[in-house]
Amino acid sequence: MSAGAGSGPGTSVPLLAVAHGSRDPRSAEAVSAVFDRVRALRPGLDVRLSYLDHVAPGAEEALDELASGGAGEVVVLPALLTAAFHSKVDLPSVLDRARERGPWLRLHYADTLGPHPLLLDAVERRLAEAGARAEPETALVLASAGSSDAGANAVIRAMADELAERGPWGEVVAAYASASEPSPGRAVRELLERGHRRVAVSGYLLAPGFFSDRVREQSTTAGASVVADSLGDVPELARVALERYDAAVAARHSPVRESAARP
Repeated sequence: MSAGAGSGPGTSVPLLAVAHGSRDPRSAEAVSAVFDRVRALRPGLDVRLSYLDHVAPGAEEALDELASGGAGEVVVLPALLTAAFHSKVDLPSVLDRARERGPWLRLHYADTLGPHPLLLDAVERRLAEAGARAEPETALVLASAGSSDAGANAVIRAMADELAERGPWGEVVAAYASASEPSPGRAVRELLERGHRRVAVSGYLLAPGFFSDRVREQSTTAGASVVADSLGDVPELARVALERYDAAVAARHSPVRESAARP
């Protein structure tokens, strides 16, 4: 059975999604809507949502609640679009502390949501909703939050290359709202200077908030024709979340996987 239907290959192991969290209430609303979709796709699955910062419940609180409620194992899903500091350092530290408090609780660490081909489908969905069309006269900027992790930034460049192959955009480049270059505004200006008639921008962001506002403001000021919304509540994200969950459940008896889940 596919990840997007029915009871699926796993429902007995709870899913705890951990998002970054934001002071902007739009962010939590969008993330919550994504995991409402997950619950609708897999009605028998216990789906919990928590955050690393700014929003309750925190990840540690949610894990303690699961442990005190009698859960023997949990799949922890980083609700993040790239593997960077939060998924490599922050969240593993949370899991280590949870293991110390409840060593009987088996924690299975799923992969981050991205990269994934379905997320490119979601980007194209948001662009189409905003009125952008892939055509030779239009260039595209794929703008992420940005990271100090070079590997995470390279993932965005690779996704931009994949969008270019899907085409027929005139050119596709990656941009970063923080921590790396080019910024969305600079990317838009440079594309216009290279002779592209129009530039569309898509924020490769999980939810609206500080970074999505920065992407929109910079891109519009620089002359972008269209700025698509962050991914937010799209069906593709829910399907990816369940695929990551199913993979973690299927691999939970693998010694290699268990070792990898204990950074």
